[in-house]
Amino acid sequence: MPRKTADFLRPALLLALGLPAALACVGAVARTSDRNQPLDVMATSTDCTVAGDGPCTFTGNVHLTQGTLVVQGAKAVVHRVNGDIRRVTLTGSPAQMSQELDDGSKINAQASNVDYDMSTDTVVFTGNAVIDQRGGGNITGGRIAYNMKSGQVQGSGGEGAGRVHVQFPPKAQQGKN
Repeated sequence: MPRKTADFLRPALLLALGLPAALACVGAVARTSDRNQPLDVMATSTDCTVAGDGPCTFTGNVHLTQGTLVVQGAKAVVHRVNGDIRRVTLTGSPAQMSQELDDGSKINAQASNVDYDMSTDTVVFTGNAVIDQRGGGNITGGRIAYNMKSGQVQGSGGEGAGRVHVQFPPKAQQGKN
């Protein structure tokens, strides 16, 4: 992949998939050094224009790596308006993410869909969403929304009689992997 395309995607994909999931569980911070690592994107195909507006789409076994951040899904789409990245969506069966945090613990997340709206600083995980930080708790539900500005996390069970489940570990077990 040309270096220019990797530079174009780095900030949006890291924010969209790494930091929000890490913060959603218990306020942990994603490995800050990952932001300084190159972003590697592999997919079966891509349809992307680096200049201008419009979506940049990656399809087929999409695999993104930046430092300790690893994201996999069937499809990733970066939406641009006036040359700025405004929204990033990822779909999969499920889309999966893992990342090491600054404290050395690891976070794993998965959902059918991940949607990050940069204009509202909100990330929404939908479709059997699971966010798990080993030793730090987890949240599952049909929909989990995280506002990066306020730190607010909202979960719901999804359609029908679904429920959200949050598990807080005892203080003695917090931070243990």
